[in-house]
Amino acid sequence: MEQLFIPGSIIADYFYLGLFLLVAASLIAGYVDAIAGGAGLILIPAFLMVGLPPQVALAQEKLVSTIGTVAAIKNFMKSSSIVWRIVPVGIVAALIGAFVGAKVILILPVETINYIILAFLPIGLLATLFKGVLLKKDDERGEIKKSAVAVFLTCLIVGFYDGFFGPGTGSIFIIALFVINKLSLLQASATSKIFNFASNIGAFVAFLIAGKMAFLIGIPMILANLLGNHFGSLHAINSDGEIIRKVLVVTVLLIIASMAYKAFSA
Repeated sequence: MEQLFIPGSIIADYFYLGLFLLVAASLIAGYVDAIAGGAGLILIPAFLMVGLPPQVALAQEKLVSTIGTVAAIKNFMKSSSIVWRIVPVGIVAALIGAFVGAKVILILPVETINYIILAFLPIGLLATLFKGVLLKKDDERGEIKKSAVAVFLTCLIVGFYDGFFGPGTGSIFIIALFVINKLSLLQASATSKIFNFASNIGAFVAFLIAGKMAFLIGIPMILANLLGNHFGSLHAINSDGEIIRKVLVVTVLLIIASMAYKAFSA
């Protein structure tokens, strides 16, 4: 199995600048992801900007996000915000959905994937924006709905999207848990991290088998993402979810800037 360590397209005079930008993007993405989801909306455009091939960009996002999410999960577990009753079924469904989604994207031509990324980025962005409107007021929630079928189907579908593309997955998970399962905003944010971690693992395995991981440049990015997730999750817990809506505004502005740069530099 051939592994990619440093893509040839960024081995040049701008390698260190590119690596610095990737580390900075990973730090910001970790912070944002722990609070509101949507790390891929920052990471994938950043990877494409420095010249990573589309499949490697999608795989690298899983490498960074999978490990980075651990810091957020640890803090949310300490705060008792995770709703463990619905976790087992959701984990299995997210793993299966993401693995299948990643296998599908791996068989598509590179040119097709470029178009898919351009088409799906607005979807992830809309999910993030929609969450900000939908969750504008986090009222007292009723009894949590624990329907195994609803949890399984939700995590299977969102997991497939995560493996196939990814950006916005955290936001979509939070919306689904808030609306379908009646979790509070903080509970939905915390529990979504478990499901997102599972879907990341499913996609990670598929990309690893295909040899699409750039491990060497991934190490500093993982460390930065862990740090971002750590502080982001602490901020979300201490603010009892209020910070989520505020960070969404910053996330959207960052994505617009990233997409504009990609469009005008093409």
